[in-house]
Amino acid sequence: MLGIIGGSGFEKFDGFEVVEELSAETPFGQASSGFKKVKIDGVECLFLSRHGKDHELLPSEINFRANVFNFKKHGAKAVVSFSAVGSLAKEFKPGDMVVPTQYIDRTKGLRKHTFLGEGLVGHVSLAKPICHKMFETAIEKSKGKDWDSHFGKTYVCIEGPYFSTHAESKWFCSMGADIIGMTHFPEFALMREAGLAYLPCCFITDYDCWDESIEHVTLQEVIKVMRGNNSKAFSLAKDLVAMGEGLWLGSDCFDQGLKTGLMTPRKNIPGSAHAWINTILN
Repeated sequence: MLGIIGGSGFEKFDGFEVVEELSAETPFGQASSGFKKVKIDGVECLFLSRHGKDHELLPSEINFRANVFNFKKHGAKAVVSFSAVGSLAKEFKPGDMVVPTQYIDRTKGLRKHTFLGEGLVGHVSLAKPICHKMFETAIEKSKGKDWDSHFGKTYVCIEGPYFSTHAESKWFCSMGADIIGMTHFPEFALMREAGLAYLPCCFITDYDCWDESIEHVTLQEVIKVMRGNNSKAFSLAKDLVAMGEGLWLGSDCFDQGLKTGLMTPRKNIPGSAHAWINTILN
């Protein structure tokens, strides 16, 4: 089953048919509110509003571990994420879609970012952090859409809730980042640990503040662009959901997580992990 995450501006899509409201309770605490099973053109999938159904969570308050665990628990094999981001280059315009394949983490250590620890030890490669099978499909499905799309870019994740200073924004550009957001770390890393294929689809709302000739980002301008981006994301979501298992079939993500990266022998797994470890490893 496919999972869909809706970020800022994508908390709901009018074309969803709600099948079942699902529990937010997990061994890692409460997942974001509004987790549900939905149908898109008759095809069932899972949907989660990243910031909660009423957008009540700051980026740093999102329980990423609980969100990822809930997808795995309810049968997701792959997850498509829709997010609002800022642009760090003029060629990536508000209204465009960017699909990153690389990340730079500039969060501040406030977020619980791994299923490991407390007796569990392992190491998972993040060299190629997204699903390239789904990435290639996104390239094909974006052709003919009424917006411009850019692929293979780099996303820098900041803590938020503030937008960047001018100096920070220029620094991120010099680091080689193309877009900026507040929520993909540790989301993409936890998806990898859980053995879930992950495709991030980012829609640009603003130019951040790196170019002083462009008016710096304001919430009011961001919200205005978000409204138009919602329908674009849903159009792509329909195309991806319609593929069923073909979207992720053949992905190499399923054997790159803790299934192969856990160093702790099974017999030494601490009792506190027994309630959830098999869900993550299967």
